[in-house]
Amino acid sequence: MRLVTSVAWMIMMTISIAAHAQKKKASKEPVESKPAETQVPATTPEPQINNETDPVLEHYYKKYAMASRWNDTQVAKSALYDMIIRRPENDSLIFTLAYMYFDGRQYAPAMLVSQELLARDSKNLAYLELSAASFEALGILDRSLQNYETLYLLSNNTMALYKIAFLQYDLKRYEEGLTNVDILLKKPDAETIKIGFNDTSNKPKDFSMKYAVLNLKGMLLEGKGDKAGAKKVYEDIIKQAPDFQPAVANLAELNKG
Repeated sequence: MRLVTSVAWMIMMTISIAAHAQKKKASKEPVESKPAETQVPATTPEPQINNETDPVLEHYYKKYAMASRWNDTQVAKSALYDMIIRRPENDSLIFTLAYMYFDGRQYAPAMLVSQELLARDSKNLAYLELSAASFEALGILDRSLQNYETLYLLSNNTMALYKIAFLQYDLKRYEEGLTNVDILLKKPDAETIKIGFNDTSNKPKDFSMKYAVLNLKGMLLEGKGDKAGAKKVYEDIIKQAPDFQPAVANLAELNKG
């Protein structure tokens, strides 16, 4: 994520995301071709203490590095706190702590620390992304949506808009979601970005993002009560990608209904 800014955003832009969630919601809701819960870095961002001559700070950094190498996250976080106390102005230390909380599924502290970071730099893409993902994991979807909307306005990133449209679906803001789906379908990279799903044989396969976006369109149409429109969307997807499991499952469920 920031300093880190480039690290997180590179992950989000590169999207050979091979493990996107596709979960079945309770009782007859559509199968989601859902974007990953977060696009945070695959590895913990390194705290930056360059050009420091403080021997105590160096000691804590070595403690952090050793604990990280031995996968002792509690000690690593303790060392980060020690470093933050000595260098409270160092955002990279605080961001690394926030990421470690998120990576450990401690979403409440991850959210609180990310708010501290955003108070310092409200336009930092990595901080916005971590805040959005933390709010989403906590089920505070309206705040997550606000962060993703700011993220998209600052970056024009396709995956950020995809997240926005899905959150609008979850929040039952179907018309807004459909508007954003139409924008997504006009983006050139919607054809070229590949997202991993299981196919109808339950084997992992990369599909064009276009099919995931169209599947979301069908879900949004279902949500607003347009079952005929949703059915046509699912059928059109299956004509082009017969093994795209979310659309196959959604059409089968719709036909049962």
